[in-house]
Amino acid sequence: MIFDYPTLKLIWWLLVGVLLIGFAIMDGHDMGVGTLLPFVGRNDEERRVIINTVGPHWDGNQVWFITGGGAIFAAWPLVYATAFSGFYWAMLAVLWALFFRPVGFDYRSKIHHAGWRRTWDWGLFVGGAVPPLIFGVAFGNLLQGVPFHFDANLVPYYTGSFFGLLNPFALLTGVVGSAMLTFHGAIYLAHRTEGEIQRRALRAALIFGVLMLAGFSAAGLWLAYGDFGYVLVTAPDPAALPNPLTKSAVHAAGAWLANYGRQPATLALPALAYAGGLAALALAARRRTLAAFVASALALTGVIGTAGVSMFPFVLPSSTVPGASLTVWDAVSSQRTLSIMFWATLIFMPLIIAYTGWAYRVMAGKVTAAYIREHEHSAY
Repeated sequence: MIFDYPTLKLIWWLLVGVLLIGFAIMDGHDMGVGTLLPFVGRNDEERRVIINTVGPHWDGNQVWFITGGGAIFAAWPLVYATAFSGFYWAMLAVLWALFFRPVGFDYRSKIHHAGWRRTWDWGLFVGGAVPPLIFGVAFGNLLQGVPFHFDANLVPYYTGSFFGLLNPFALLTGVVGSAMLTFHGAIYLAHRTEGEIQRRALRAALIFGVLMLAGFSAAGLWLAYGDFGYVLVTAPDPAALPNPLTKSAVHAAGAWLANYGRQPATLALPALAYAGGLAALALAARRRTLAAFVASALALTGVIGTAGVSMFPFVLPSSTVPGASLTVWDAVSSQRTLSIMFWATLIFMPLIIAYTGWAYRVMAGKVTAAYIREHEHSAY
């Protein structure tokens, strides 16, 4: 093994972040397009154009979501088990919403009936709009701390309620999550379409881009002046086997901003969120849609990276027993597991990126109403 245990723990914190960002960029623009579908498309033909911009890619992009969930399960088993205890109904809501995507894409155009197609259009809307909202709410609860603790056998106990997750700050971060993926999807849609659909997509990009930046700013101010944050009093040994009960931590208002003072270079992440968002808006206004898409991807990277860096080394803080909080150092799998996963990731992630890039290159170009009419039986 080339890397020691503490280094592998840090590497996997970074890799999980990369997978979450990859999911937001790749599957996120599919979900954003689904969210906009009933509103940007004014008739059946326009909606078929919109669906065909993401139809060939959406299932491949969902690999990022599956891989991210699998990586959390394998690299951070305690986080996975504890989070699903607390967010069980929320995760089920995500799963139920995602059910509409495969059947919506496959069944929507099978029957030439207006009511049938409208139903699946709204199903695709649910599959695109609900997951980002819930993921944003989940991040808001992570930043506040989740009410859980462990017994002596490390069995997690969640002491909150489902409706307790729907607090004002979490709803704000839910808006940020929803807005940033809808913004990203609107720019992608503008890049793949033309005419009136493109104009509507650009208007949607302006609305949701401004909403994302405003919500991100409001959440940052709330973190700065609100009663949020945790600090380690006695840190776990980074080289020790994972045991979250070997440390102590306390709640400390404003602690989530401390990392930026200790490591000023991390300020590049919130700066990237603003710079990428503003650049995407400016480029989209000039109809430089490919560059705008890259800029919005950088904005998403900045937003998600800001949340991760703010909480480091915490991954899942406990609001009821802060000492039971899960951190980068004490929520992980064994050194052998992390090492095997690292080499597997090193081999397969470049292959996934290369294949995805090839697929987008092959199916690049505008999707038009003429294309839909010419491919009536093969298009979505």
